[in-house]
Amino acid sequence: MFLEATVIFLAGLALGSFLSVVTYRLPRGKTFIKGRSLCPHCGAKIKWHDNIPLASFLLLKGRCRNCRKKISKRYPLIELGTGLGLLLIYFLSPAYPLLVAVLFLLALSVFVIDLEHKIIPDEIIFFGFFLVTLFLIFRETPDFYPRFLGGFSSALFLLLVNLVTKGKGMGVGDVKFALLPGTFLGWPTSFTWLFLSFLTGASLGVILILLGKSRLGKQIPFGPFLAFSFIVTVFFGKVLTKWILGI
Repeated sequence: MFLEATVIFLAGLALGSFLSVVTYRLPRGKTFIKGRSLCPHCGAKIKWHDNIPLASFLLLKGRCRNCRKKISKRYPLIELGTGLGLLLIYFLSPAYPLLVAVLFLLALSVFVIDLEHKIIPDEIIFFGFFLVTLFLIFRETPDFYPRFLGGFSSALFLLLVNLVTKGKGMGVGDVKFALLPGTFLGWPTSFTWLFLSFLTGASLGVILILLGKSRLGKQIPFGPFLAFSFIVTVFFGKVLTKWILGI
């Protein structure tokens, strides 16, 4: 078990390194398929031995070897978060772990991009929705239609919030993203996911206001809460649904 967990964690670090590139380049309209990583300060190409996930950041003490300016902590945090997330999937052993792992990577990408840029790229949303749709078709699940009911009803609810608040309380990207978690979770677990998303979003908003870090009326990206709550609901959805809805 230790050897397997170590391999999964290291693989997670490598995937996290790739995600850090995706989440940096995709919202900027740059390709992440090819091209060497560059220092954003001096433009120097980063050599392979300075691009080892997590280890290089620690060995370089968080600074570029060429210009000695600080490397953003987003890179080691994404790498570490991905490694720990895949470890969690390994130990909790959910149904269909490979699909859950892919959805976790997509949710983490949404979390980072929306937090940094307040956008959720369509490429991530529809790629994930396509995978979930294929999964449901080939699995021939008896709850096929309730799954899509969960997805489209979730998106419709967020669309209503968007229209009522005139885009101030909910973005169109959040509406489209709801199709992915809502369809994978299905009804009524999708309700639990939305409830948890609003609960965590409201709680953090109140905390930030009390700490003087935010103010009433200031927009806070909702995608990170949707993504975080999705992962929590994947693992603990049945328990949470029973607690919230009593079913």
